[in-house]
Amino acid sequence: MKKILINGNMGYIGPVVVSHFRSNYPEIQIIGFDTGFFAGCLANPNIFPESNVDIQYFGDIRNFPQNILQDVDAVIQLAAISNDPMGNSFEIPTKEINNDYAVEIAKLAKKMGVKNFVFASSCSVYGAAGDEAKHEESELNPQTAYAKSKIECEKGLKELADDKFVITALRFATACGFSPRLRLDLVLNDFVVSGLLNHKIEILSDGSPLRPLIHVKDMARAIEWASIRIGQNGGDFLIINAGSNVWNYQIKELAEKVRDIIGNVELTINPNASIDNRSYRVDFGLFRKLAPQFIPIITLDEAVNDLLEGIQTMNFVDTDFRNSHFIRLKTLNSLIVENRINKNLNWNKI
Repeated sequence: MKKILINGNMGYIGPVVVSHFRSNYPEIQIIGFDTGFFAGCLANPNIFPESNVDIQYFGDIRNFPQNILQDVDAVIQLAAISNDPMGNSFEIPTKEINNDYAVEIAKLAKKMGVKNFVFASSCSVYGAAGDEAKHEESELNPQTAYAKSKIECEKGLKELADDKFVITALRFATACGFSPRLRLDLVLNDFVVSGLLNHKIEILSDGSPLRPLIHVKDMARAIEWASIRIGQNGGDFLIINAGSNVWNYQIKELAEKVRDIIGNVELTINPNASIDNRSYRVDFGLFRKLAPQFIPIITLDEAVNDLLEGIQTMNFVDTDFRNSHFIRLKTLNSLIVENRINKNLNWNKI
């Protein structure tokens, strides 16, 4: 592998993926392509994560330049409207970005001779699933526009794969952990910063919903595997749950772990809350079978301590963090209010 392209490299996961590839493949050329919505969501404003990228392009994947695929070996498709609140607020661009144009880029990549295409999908496609662990062939029950867009993209990509164009759809567990471009709208990250700054964790549900989680560094390792995977290991087109069986937790279990590590934290649960349908336990056995050297290695305790260290190092003290630019929907809405982007999430020419 000599050259990789990462679409959506300036988000939460991208900088960690770039750092991973730079460390493990120092000789490869890394190209980034991103629209820059979250460029300013930096944990440390003095460190620009894209310093690890050889070439950085700025643009909308709905207007993607084919020429940057020249001689690229692997495309990593991270670009997405990346959670349920944003997907619900921007349903049309969510469909366009997460599905329609991701498939179009895959078509271009195949045309240009790219060997591997990695799509960041999501375990949220299982939706309301109860206690039964969901495997890759389980019935899908998406609850949100975000989850539906991931399913539709998987379907579109399946038609493109062959022995010269290997496609891997990584159905990731919920991301967590510290990143140079931080997000605090993820469940574990939220609990840690709330416990650290407010000495309180408030669960709006009854705490029973199940979530599988994965640390961003382990996501990067899974992406590395998918970027070099051969068709004989899983097939030319592969949908695979990316995570670990030991990382299936109830929401209240995550909160209790954070409380116990930080100490002096009040934990409140709403026993009378309406049922949260977004509950699912996931079976990651296939990932362990096909990628034994790339299975998650970071523990929940390590993830919590990693977040604590990172947040303290950045001297973040905003107790009203849910209104900060580390909440992705807040960032997009601020850009709209400032007339920098429109409601279809296109940049305005100012």
